Amino acid sequence: MDCIFCDIIAGNIPSNPVYQDEDVIAINDINPQAPVHRLVIPKKHFADVTEIERAEDGALLAKLFATASRLGRQSGGGFRLVVNTGAEGGQTVDHAHIHVLSGRFMEWPPG
Repeated sequence: MDCIFCDIIAGNIPSNPVYQDEDVIAINDINPQAPVHRLVIPKKHFADVTEIERAEDGALLAKLFATASRLGRQSGGGFRLVVNTGAEGGQTVDHAHIHVLSGRFMEWPPG
C-alpha cells in the first residue's frame, strides 16, 4: 500500500507532530487553508471514517474527534473540524483524518 500518512506514521517521511499518542498523530497540513491547519490521523490505516465506524471502533472515532477538538481549543478562538470522505467529498488522501482549521473567520458557506 502506498499511503503518505502511513509513511509519516512509520517515520519514513519526516514530520513534526503537534500531538502523538499510541493511537493518534496530529501534524500541520503542508498546504494550509487557514493560519492554523492541523490533521488528526489514526495510526491504524482506515481508508476513511466510515471504515472506522464499520470496524465498530467507536473508541478510536471518539478519540480522533476529542483530539481534534482539544487542538482546536488550544489554537484560541473558534475553529472548524472537517472530515472529507471519498473523492466526491473532497478526500485526497485515502487514510482517515480530521482537519482542524482556525486562526481566521470561518465564513459559511466556505469561500
